[in-house]
Amino acid sequence: MIDLRPVGYVIGLLVALLGLTMLLPMLVDFASGNDHWPVFLESAILTFVTGGFVALSCQTAKGKGLTIQQTFLLTTGVWLTLPLFGALPFLLGETDARFVDAFFEAMSGLTTTGSTVFSGLEELPKGLLLWRGLLQWLGGIGIIVVAMVFLPELRVGGMQIFRSEGFDTFGKILPRATEISSRISVIYLALTMMCALAYLMTGMNGFDATVHAMTTIATGGFANYDASFGAFAGGAEYVAVVFMLLAALPFVRFVQLTAGSAQPLFGDSQIRAFFLTAAAIVAVIGLWQFLVAGVQTEAGIRKVLFNTVSILTGTGYASTDYMMWGSFPVVVLFFTGLIGGCAGSTACSIKVFRYQLLFASIKIQLLQIQQPRGVFTPRYQGRRIDEEVLNSVMSFFVFFTVTMGLLAVVLGLTGLDFTTALSGAAAALANIGPGLGERIGPAGNFASLNDTAKWVLSAGMLIGRLELLAVYAILTTQFWRA
Repeated sequence: MIDLRPVGYVIGLLVALLGLTMLLPMLVDFASGNDHWPVFLESAILTFVTGGFVALSCQTAKGKGLTIQQTFLLTTGVWLTLPLFGALPFLLGETDARFVDAFFEAMSGLTTTGSTVFSGLEELPKGLLLWRGLLQWLGGIGIIVVAMVFLPELRVGGMQIFRSEGFDTFGKILPRATEISSRISVIYLALTMMCALAYLMTGMNGFDATVHAMTTIATGGFANYDASFGAFAGGAEYVAVVFMLLAALPFVRFVQLTAGSAQPLFGDSQIRAFFLTAAAIVAVIGLWQFLVAGVQTEAGIRKVLFNTVSILTGTGYASTDYMMWGSFPVVVLFFTGLIGGCAGSTACSIKVFRYQLLFASIKIQLLQIQQPRGVFTPRYQGRRIDEEVLNSVMSFFVFFTVTMGLLAVVLGLTGLDFTTALSGAAAALANIGPGLGERIGPAGNFASLNDTAKWVLSAGMLIGRLELLAVYAILTTQFWRA
């Protein structure tokens, strides 16, 4: 029998903390003279009290280490529970959202997906806009800790290759998580502040700069306007590109950099591959726009750079309707979203390192075919890749492809057309944000989808954000028998 008290204790504390963060948008609404502030006060009290009671009832487990099973339950439970409470301001507030829509928005925020069911964002109270940004900002730093502490220990999707980047032992996973998160939190906050200041210098007002800085560093993509980043232009787009790229890098490298060691950052093959991939995709789409569409202006090239980086990092901002660029760029952008950023970053999707491991394995297989008697060893950054890691990566690719296909089929059964179903499944599972087509593309949102589709997409966001296997593991009978 799995002892759920350690899991409940941590989740209770995080829920209570989420309740406290609701006081920030409450103060914003109160200071701006908006009578919407009681909504956040009510939500904060309900959330804090509930989380506090759960933590108190499980406090006898305080200080105990977590088993493998408890850690699986914790990683999934946190991202399932927090959206439930994060949805309260949407349910009780001016959006007057139904539960399915409020939960979808909260799940999209905390998983940093960026898909939205709300329109008329310009008319919403500032508190709600700030809350959307806070959800993504909290989700961004949360997934860094999960990716650096929990998933490597759980041997999920090849993440165990990064265990040497970590600290101490699995038996002390919570103290270790605290140590890592405290270091990363300072860097995460510093990057957010620098991004906000840079946005201010481009002409954004203080509120827009703050909210968009949070959703940029989280690679989340929630914006304060229906036009997404199309409400801004010029310098703001270049600032966003820089900080989206920074947020897609492994945060452990920033920790090492601030400790005086720059070599790990500049010597990381994953980072080099990420930048080369970004440059190649921008070049291909930019060349297409130049030769076929006749785009020769700085603004046109800037749109290509911005939207490509936004999709690659999974941020999901859109500064133009790239569906109008033609079929080739749209197809390229679709597959770009399935690449993602680096492991241990706020970026989403499959991640660059998994493609590196996949190609390393394919290379060895080809050499083995050519030289049957030869002995070849796949390597990553000079280190030998264990067979366990390769098997984990292959399993991840299989699970990702099958899951995306199943999601698309289920969405199709709800009545969605092929483009909407397939791109919606990819956008949710890879946590990209916008899909393709008129309904959920860069010029639309997810409001018009049926309730079943929204629940399916919400599940896809959760599964994708936690690297699939962390969620699937708890659905097996062997897990509960262990």
